Amino acid sequence: MRTTAVTSLALLLGLAAAFTSPALRAAAPTGSERVMAPVFEFDPTWPRQPFPNKWIVGNVIGVAVDAKDHVWILHRPSGLTDGEKAAALNPPAAECCIPAPQVIEFDQQGALVQAWGGPGEGYTWPAPGGEHGLSVDHQGNVWVGNLNDSHLLKFTSQGRFLLQFGRPGAGKTASTDLTALAGATASVDPTANEVFVADGYRHRRVVVFDATTGAYKRQWGAYGKSPDDALPVKYVPDPAAPLPSQFDLVTCAHVSHDGLVYVCDRNNHRFQVFKTDGTFVTEKVISPRTLGGTVHDVAFSHDKEQRFLYVPDVRNSKVFILRRSDLAIVGSFGHAGHFPGGFTNGSSLAVDSKGNIYVAEGADGKRVQRFLYKGLRPSSIQ
Repeated sequence: MRTTAVTSLALLLGLAAAFTSPALRAAAPTGSERVMAPVFEFDPTWPRQPFPNKWIVGNVIGVAVDAKDHVWILHRPSGLTDGEKAAALNPPAAECCIPAPQVIEFDQQGALVQAWGGPGEGYTWPAPGGEHGLSVDHQGNVWVGNLNDSHLLKFTSQGRFLLQFGRPGAGKTASTDLTALAGATASVDPTANEVFVADGYRHRRVVVFDATTGAYKRQWGAYGKSPDDALPVKYVPDPAAPLPSQFDLVTCAHVSHDGLVYVCDRNNHRFQVFKTDGTFVTEKVISPRTLGGTVHDVAFSHDKEQRFLYVPDVRNSKVFILRRSDLAIVGSFGHAGHFPGGFTNGSSLAVDSKGNIYVAEGADGKRVQRFLYKGLRPSSIQ
């Protein structure tokens, strides 16, 4: 795996400070310690099927777990074929099925709790096919991302509209525009009540707002630099080649318990790690010889120290398990295909309080699967 050398003294000091935090010191292995890794087992009982009301889901493009351990998904009904949504045609072509509302909540047993979504008063819902990314914050609010437009939305857990970030219909804007987004997803840091927006389908940045008022706070591009749209971005699948100096496709920004921000740069096959003020710490490349982007999302293990990272590789149809102390890969699970436990565009994931992982599949996957946490075992990757 390739890691860019950081020659600046300031960056070296930042790296040392971040990786000597108590949580990461506790997670770091010793020379004689066996390398341990989480183990997961596919759960065929979750979610419960069939859905009520003849409902069917399309491309599942976001998944989150709330404080009650309820699981939320966001899907794109427009991804359903006429054959799949035959009962919704006029006239109906078959007894089943009907597209479910875009936002769905499940309980821990996999039963459907509620569903809502779509256009409403006071906000602009994403155009068909534009739903993109879902998160639930520490107050239970639900954040819905938008692939094709220049804003994102915040709702209560019951679907009542709260706030719109960005301005809809802005068209093509620069990565320095403070009023418009461009294919954004969001997650909230409860410590500072700040929302970290991965704004990277047409912009090249992370941008931070106050999660309650929407006030702009700060932004940055790759390596903590100002985002620069003029810089060429072309990933070369050669571990010896230099990495691009700017982000390409920024698809996630998640804050760990110890205040590090993990930012997915999908088409550059990497995630970068920052302090919450945008100071660059380090980066990790996943599957460097693969053609096409690999790193779409990042999630943390359920233990207090968050010893492990889970990274879905959308191109190779697996979830990598990394030790967070040094970003070493210690395991993986999953395989390609539609069979249970396999992935077709498994691009988003979330973790519950028991350590179970939920993987959402977009494109032709059209499902969410649960993998049960079975504890720690010696890693096969030593």
